[in-house]
Amino acid sequence: MPSLFSRLIGAVAPRETKYSRAAKLLAMHALGQPHWSARNSTVLTREGYERNAVCHRCVRMVAEAAASVPWLIYEGRDEAVDHPLISLIERPNPLDTSASFIEAICANLLLYGNAYVESVVIDEELRELYALRPDRMSIEAGRNGWPAAFIYRALGQEARYEMRGEGIEPILHIKFFNPLDDYYGFPPLAAAQVALDTHNAASFWNKALLDNSARPSGALVYAGPEGAHLSDEQFSRLKEELEENFSGATNAGRPLLLEGGLDWKALSLSPKDMDFAESKAGAAREIALAFGVPPLLLGLPGDNTFSNYAEANRAFWRQTVLPLVARVQKSFQAWLRPGFRFPHARRAARGIGLWPGAERGARRQTRCRSGAPL
Repeated sequence: MPSLFSRLIGAVAPRETKYSRAAKLLAMHALGQPHWSARNSTVLTREGYERNAVCHRCVRMVAEAAASVPWLIYEGRDEAVDHPLISLIERPNPLDTSASFIEAICANLLLYGNAYVESVVIDEELRELYALRPDRMSIEAGRNGWPAAFIYRALGQEARYEMRGEGIEPILHIKFFNPLDDYYGFPPLAAAQVALDTHNAASFWNKALLDNSARPSGALVYAGPEGAHLSDEQFSRLKEELEENFSGATNAGRPLLLEGGLDWKALSLSPKDMDFAESKAGAAREIALAFGVPPLLLGLPGDNTFSNYAEANRAFWRQTVLPLVARVQKSFQAWLRPGFRFPHARRAARGIGLWPGAERGARRQTRCRSGAPL
């Protein structure tokens, strides 16, 4: 490499060129790097919720279970049956019921780590609530670092919601804890990204194996005269015939007629290569673990007994569903407190262990609606 002094005086050494008689025969082989899905909530939602059965089932189980919890309001020890907030939750807008509304909020939390609810206030009275899509929402920070406005973009239009700091704010933002972001939550789906990609890759491998006659590929060996080889036209024709007539599930077992010195050498899978089944099962369990769903409830291999299933169901409700419902309920209570009077507002869930006075130690046995104890 020429130095600064040589450049100044114009004396540049000739460029070195290395030659090798085997240069055209050299080939470098290395283990390929894994390809992961983009760390983007929208991409992960497509790869997970839309294309992975385990992820889809986990999200639906948690969201539907959380949406099945009835919301009750208590003023002291008395239930406020006719409270306007109960009617609003039961019918938040003309398109949703309480089940679809709460389910959308919980599903958005699981997939995006964020859930946004819009309030519609007319004549200083809260009339409707809408669950907004998190992938369309962005947060604008103020000078003090707190969110100053929420911007929602859809169909080429933009709606801006200013945070006033008084009354019922136009947007309720519910999020999971994110240690690396002050404004957006961290979704459980992102924590399961590695297991999700592994599980999807194993499923694609199975599909490709089925498309190739449900057996490993082989090699066509040309055993013609020494030094002879197939022409480009012969190679292209042979490749097209194999793809059209001997690949796919409908052509499985079809005899292959070879001529002109061609010989078929089948390739078999080693026991190590067939470990993908175990890796796929392990990835499915990790996905369930990220969402807090016991693998037993998903039908994954394990100790599938009735007693274990009952314990897994209890653990699912106590460790996953109840904390999620409490997070959503507490967020709504703090958000709507300026517009409603419920000093001791509380959500009581029949049959899942939440009841009035629980903080005072008034533990009573609860029963589900069918009468069977949990």
